Amino acid sequence: MFNFMVTNEGGLTTAGYAIAIIAGIILFLAAICFAGKHSEKHKLTTRQLVFCAVAMALAFITSYLKIITLPWGGSVTLCSMLFIVLAANWYGVGTGITVGLAYGILQFIQEPYVLSFFQVCCDYILAFAALGVAGFFAKQSHGLLKGYIVAVIARGAFHALGGYLYWMSYMPDNFPKSLTAIYPIVYNYSYLLAEGIITVIVISIPAVSKALVQVKKAALGTSL
Repeated sequence: MFNFMVTNEGGLTTAGYAIAIIAGIILFLAAICFAGKHSEKHKLTTRQLVFCAVAMALAFITSYLKIITLPWGGSVTLCSMLFIVLAANWYGVGTGITVGLAYGILQFIQEPYVLSFFQVCCDYILAFAALGVAGFFAKQSHGLLKGYIVAVIARGAFHALGGYLYWMSYMPDNFPKSLTAIYPIVYNYSYLLAEGIITVIVISIPAVSKALVQVKKAALGTSL
């Protein structure tokens, strides 16, 4: 499916590099556009810095609380993705991508797997930054729920891409070649969707939903 992106040796072709670079540029331009377009009116306040720092810290802590750990990396954690999504829901996609980017670097420092620069980008930088797309739904009805679902799908897309481009070359020789394209998708979404379902159930509990509304008001500095 993606053979045009990979050389016979497992590296990226010119098209592969171009697509990876474009994906990174799009995310960073989105961050610049939405975070800095009206910088004079929407400077990052002390309140925003504090709430984003707390969200990232909670995400990092809960990433250690693993319900299931898969053999080739990836795990179902105690709603760790939710906290990055919350930052995006509070302050928009630009801030969400920035927080996700910082969190991805933190995850890389915590447990690095390095095959190549672009594999690191897919598995850490782009994957976690993609959680910030939840900010697109911040002002919609049920925006947190919608944003969370889209964010999980977006993160999984980068993990699946990295899995196909790099990790599949480490599979046993008897691994069916016909599954090379589909396996990274199934593998990565198996744990991401499992955590996603758990999180959706949790945030759908009326008491939790009401509490999150109050937290958002506090994050925005509006009256409770």
